[in-house]
Amino acid sequence: MSIQKLVMLMLPVCAASLMAQASDAVVVWRDPGPMASLNLLYGSGGRAHAPDARGRFTFVTEDKLATSPKFDIADQHGVEWKVKLGEEPQSETAASRLMWAAGYFVDEDYYLAEFTVTGLPELHRGGHFVTPGGRVHGGRLERKLKGVERLGTWDWFDNPLIGTRELNGLRIMMSLLNNWDLKEVNNTILQVGGERRYVVTDLGATFGNTGNSLTRSKSAAGEYADSKFIDKVEIDSIDFVLHSRPFILSAINIPNYQTRTRMEDITRKIPRADARWLGRRLSRLSDRQIGDAFRAGGYPREEIAVYSRAIRKRITELAAL
Repeated sequence: MSIQKLVMLMLPVCAASLMAQASDAVVVWRDPGPMASLNLLYGSGGRAHAPDARGRFTFVTEDKLATSPKFDIADQHGVEWKVKLGEEPQSETAASRLMWAAGYFVDEDYYLAEFTVTGLPELHRGGHFVTPGGRVHGGRLERKLKGVERLGTWDWFDNPLIGTRELNGLRIMMSLLNNWDLKEVNNTILQVGGERRYVVTDLGATFGNTGNSLTRSKSAAGEYADSKFIDKVEIDSIDFVLHSRPFILSAINIPNYQTRTRMEDITRKIPRADARWLGRRLSRLSDRQIGDAFRAGGYPREEIAVYSRAIRKRITELAAL
């Protein structure tokens, strides 16, 4: 078959694909329903999708390229999970609960303090989180969902949702959580049915200090509580705090310096009305629900109290704008 004929045969298929993509709804937010009814202990997947800590898990493969130690497992029902170890399992689980309550799309994340994986080999990274018999300590399990296709990444400064209240709310959420790792690679476009969902799919660098490589932290309750949330209030707009610029001696890596510096603009110049909208929605969460977000992340009781008070304080600041 000639190349010309092959191209002619492919044209209708390509055209149909483009038309389908053009008709897809582009979304970043969905009303989660009555706030009082949301179960932040189990999050978007609910109790029905939660993994059984006493269940049978089997090792599938290790992800040797990810920043954090990760590997895939399958449970006794054939459900596949991506396990993350290291500094981020607790913060990512808690952050996903608050993001979901705010109306944003998230992965179905669950934290397990301990679980056993059959056939677990010696890991290239994260082996110190595993004890004999395949006993894994402190893992975030992300449920792999069917019917979800990853289309690529999206840019905070160049996307079809720029200027919308919902995207502005997402920008505020990054500051509310103190998420300092807002690289494009952590943003994913998911195809789900007839929707293209714009999602922040890595929420691990949260609940500590924002800042450069020497000052930033994750899962540091005291540092999170002591950090500033709102930087500047103007008549029509708000600047929220997000420190990401590297210290000056690292400016030799110019691309990284520019990227990290630009990140700070993500939470600036946000319309005051959009900030108030998000704050008033979040203010409907009870203290119990906020605490459940951190209980889901397996934090100790004293840290749950610190985080919960800090979150409530930030929500109150938002709602009062």
